[in-house]
Amino acid sequence: MKRHLTWFAAALCAVVLQPSTAGAAEIVTPVFAGALPNVPGNGLTAVLVRYEPGQKSETHHHAGSVFAYVLSGAIRSQVSPGGPANVYKAGESFFEPPGSSHLISENASATEPASLLAIIVAEDGAELTKKGARW
Repeated sequence: MKRHLTWFAAALCAVVLQPSTAGAAEIVTPVFAGALPNVPGNGLTAVLVRYEPGQKSETHHHAGSVFAYVLSGAIRSQVSPGGPANVYKAGESFFEPPGSSHLISENASATEPASLLAIIVAEDGAELTKKGARW
């Protein structure tokens, strides 16, 4: 189990902690990575995502289900084409179903920072975040 967690955490860092481009990308910090004993073959990963004023993520999608909880500020998010772009404030949350594309993920403020906690449940060994839309 310990070997699995070490590999999983290393894979998370390699996938999620990619260098920022032109200082405009979010800052992602791993918080937890572990196996789900009651869901064999799947793991749970938690990351803290911080956006400086005006920062945003590139279009991306995740390997599994994502639950996001806004910790501070306000986050504008749109998942999959045709879905609405919503602003979520501190204390609010949203869900990204498996296979969806995260078209907009950005700080809704040009003057205040924002952060969220993202919890991802995905198959072991899956690439957790891939740039670009799936559509």
